[in-house]
Amino acid sequence: MLWQRERFAVVHPGDLLVRRLTIGTPLSANDIAAIERLPLTTKELPAQAAIVREGERPSQCCLLVDGFACRSKVTDLGKRQILSIHIPGDIPDLQTLHLRVMDHDLTTLSPCTVGFIAHDVLRTVTREQPLIAEALWRETLIDAAVFREWIVNVGRRPADSRMAHFIAEVGKRLEAIGLATAEQYELPMTQIDIADALGLSPVHVNRVIQELRRGGVLELRKHSVSIRDLPRLMELADFDDLYLHQSPAL
Repeated sequence: MLWQRERFAVVHPGDLLVRRLTIGTPLSANDIAAIERLPLTTKELPAQAAIVREGERPSQCCLLVDGFACRSKVTDLGKRQILSIHIPGDIPDLQTLHLRVMDHDLTTLSPCTVGFIAHDVLRTVTREQPLIAEALWRETLIDAAVFREWIVNVGRRPADSRMAHFIAEVGKRLEAIGLATAEQYELPMTQIDIADALGLSPVHVNRVIQELRRGGVLELRKHSVSIRDLPRLMELADFDDLYLHQSPAL
């Protein structure tokens, strides 16, 4: 993404994955070297493109190198629910190593660079490097923790708190891997995308954004988030980042 390349150094795909995994697992030099040697087949995808579709049987996992992607399900009536947002350094379809059929869609939200890693290669490296296997297992557990928090967010928080929590989470995750700050970052999502992530209508999303802007909490314009009052945002969101487990001690 242009914003990333202008404000932050361009990062090698292997380095992104190392950043992500070493947040919670003390990888050795040999482990890091093994990750950096992983053979990647890189592909550029436009916004709203399928990476993997529900029902497919993939033979590779994808490392998100640049851009935003999402997991989603679509009802029989054509209603989409976004289940999670994914940023550079994530392997959002890691479960396909063991669950052979995709039970949801994985699609881009913005133009993306995706690196594909063959399942056989990942299986070999995890058998030979137990700490890498441990780190990837930890990532799947964190995914589950994020899913639990999203259920609470969509099911029990009012719309303004729901929006605040979502904005706080994305900023914290980008900050953890050095791609932005928690107070200012690019969010390449339309209001329809945000509505599908929060279980709201686009009209309701627009109303909440305007209310937060008038309250001096944040600005969200042209996919750019600027948080004006971070303590107020965190209070409104009832935000506790424990579920992100962004420290080796957590």
